[in-house]
Amino acid sequence: MKPEEFFEALAKRGIELSEIQKNQFATYFKELVETNKVMNLTSIIEEDQVYLKHFYDSIVLGFVDENLLHEELTLCDVGSGAGFPSLPLKIINPKLKITIVDSLNKRIKFLDSLVEKLNLENVSLVHGRAEEVGKNPQFRESFDVVTARAVAAMNVLTEFCLPLVKIGGQFVAMKSEKAPEEMKTAEYAIKTLGGEIKRQESVELPNDAGIRNFIFVSKITKTPKKYPRKPGTPAKKPLVK
Repeated sequence: MKPEEFFEALAKRGIELSEIQKNQFATYFKELVETNKVMNLTSIIEEDQVYLKHFYDSIVLGFVDENLLHEELTLCDVGSGAGFPSLPLKIINPKLKITIVDSLNKRIKFLDSLVEKLNLENVSLVHGRAEEVGKNPQFRESFDVVTARAVAAMNVLTEFCLPLVKIGGQFVAMKSEKAPEEMKTAEYAIKTLGGEIKRQESVELPNDAGIRNFIFVSKITKTPKKYPRKPGTPAKKPLVK
């Protein structure tokens, strides 16, 4: 998906980008590839693949939850890596207030430099493990939307993300083809942590790039204080019945 095809695909969805926004994506690509030479950010570095598998794939979240394309929401992106999906969404909708959580300080430094070069406002970068950030009163139960893109199994991901969602907000997991079975395994964790599965959406990516599944979990009640557990525990001992 060349940049022109990317812009056309968005236009078909009613998303018309300004020259400034187009330049922001071009700068994003350039910074990603340059930094990737000295730091392992992504295995995807060809321009057409970055625009499809990173930029377009991130914005697909806005196709299944259109509020993210237009509204002034607080969005927390857990384990964002090189800024996906939150920063492409922020370029599309500057009104979003973004918080990115990542455990690797080198990635946070890259994102800090990137955010400055893209001239983005209302982007907070938090260096820390999701389990620690989820216990921090500054962040706990304070976001409209919390998302993560293929970071861990769904029952583990739920413990990373749901404590950060405010009551009435939602956690959206971005998953590949295995979403239905992961969703079943995670039912106990979701209920334990105060959530309820609302719906699942599937979107086929262009150019045979596969299917992206989205699992929407609504936050119904407060997460019990003991969650998330200590760093490393959710992955080693996922919440299961």
